[in-house]
Amino acid sequence: MQRTLVLIRHAKSSWANPLQSDFERPLNERGKVEAPAMGEKLKALHVIPDLIIASSAKRTRQTAKRIAKEVGYDEADIKWEEKLYHCIPSVFEEVIYEIADSVKTVFIVAHNPGITEFVNQLSPEFSIDNMPTCGMVGVHMEGGEWNNFSTAKRKVFLFEYPGKE
Repeated sequence: MQRTLVLIRHAKSSWANPLQSDFERPLNERGKVEAPAMGEKLKALHVIPDLIIASSAKRTRQTAKRIAKEVGYDEADIKWEEKLYHCIPSVFEEVIYEIADSVKTVFIVAHNPGITEFVNQLSPEFSIDNMPTCGMVGVHMEGGEWNNFSTAKRKVFLFEYPGKE
């Protein structure tokens, strides 16, 4: 069975309040527009999640909810993972290993720099300097369960971001 993982960096966040904690920083107006637009793009590509997992930081919650709405995923079913907040690449693998084998397609919404580092480990044919805000990288995994992700054959099939021509 082919499984699909889409990694999504949160949309553009607001720096309007310099005293606000990083964890509570919301999306700015651009981010509020770009997140649903990327959800529309996923829907047009017929990449629909069985599960969405997101960092519990405010900007990732807002991004995940806007994308969920566009792809027809119930936002009440989003799984919030505090350990995805500014995590290292190995935490992404921990989260993936916990996914039920009944799930075929999963979206993970998280932060830089960890998300850029993790996507650069997905395939030797794919490398980026920086995951743009609201950027998405999709990978197909051939066969096996999610807990075999690190050793499974993987192929990047999607790299999209707002403003990409």
